[in-house]
Amino acid sequence: MRRNVSVVAGLMVVIGVAAVAAQQPPAAREDQNLKTFPPFRIVGNLYYVGMYEHASYLITTPEGNILINTGVPGTGKTIRANIESLGFKVSDIKILLAMHAHWDHVGDIAEMKRITGAKFMMEEKDVPVVEDGGVSDYRFPGGGKQTFEPVKVDRALKDGDHVTLGGTDLTVLHHPGHTKGTTSFTYTVRDNGKSYNVGIINMDTINDEVKLTNAPLYPNIIQDFASTFEKQLKLNPDVGVSAHAHHYNLHGIYKPGDPYDPNRWKGYREAVLALQKEFQDQLAKERAEQKAPSSR
Repeated sequence: MRRNVSVVAGLMVVIGVAAVAAQQPPAAREDQNLKTFPPFRIVGNLYYVGMYEHASYLITTPEGNILINTGVPGTGKTIRANIESLGFKVSDIKILLAMHAHWDHVGDIAEMKRITGAKFMMEEKDVPVVEDGGVSDYRFPGGGKQTFEPVKVDRALKDGDHVTLGGTDLTVLHHPGHTKGTTSFTYTVRDNGKSYNVGIINMDTINDEVKLTNAPLYPNIIQDFASTFEKQLKLNPDVGVSAHAHHYNLHGIYKPGDPYDPNRWKGYREAVLALQKEFQDQLAKERAEQKAPSSR
């Protein structure tokens, strides 16, 4: 029990620190957005090839590779270098995926698609947002602006779909809340005679500008958040990673140069519980503010 408490405490610290960083304007966060991190093998055919904070994952197969996420615009060059430093070819990428339609995860998808010719697949409810470069993001009911290069989606995904390539079979899980089309992926991989259930899970955080009780372009946001946490708590991945490094305490679990250990990726359930509480606390606060008498 003591170990679980310490895990939760540690995760709450990193979530809190990242929440403060997320509230800064993009220019103030430029150094963090562009900070690099050495690529490494997570488990089996899954590799981390992203930035220090914004995660990108390469899944290798005998018939080509799958890339999940890019960082902010301008980070594609680093991701490509990371892939090549591991001994893989960027030209072998056949499928591009993204976990949700925000600029810090799809910023260079369009460029990567041009370079590789890969098919881009996105959950159907986030398709309009990636295809207009973020203009229709629900967070901006007064009208958004383009924050990344628009990119055409080749296949719209929905909950329960499968993305298959070279013997690897990803299950698509619709986990809305953070965006309408937020997506996670699960699959099983064999490593050294052992099977690992892998969860590439989009943790459902609440952006700073979002009001749960006042989201005119996303009227079901409260129900979606609540449902997603319930669904995520039913998952039990042996290896749990996410769209942001701090969501799964990457830098507390792994340091560059550490020996390969696919059994180190623990703490998934505690991270989901912490974010569920964050959601419940914000919702309770907003509702209390709505009921409070006017100060006039």
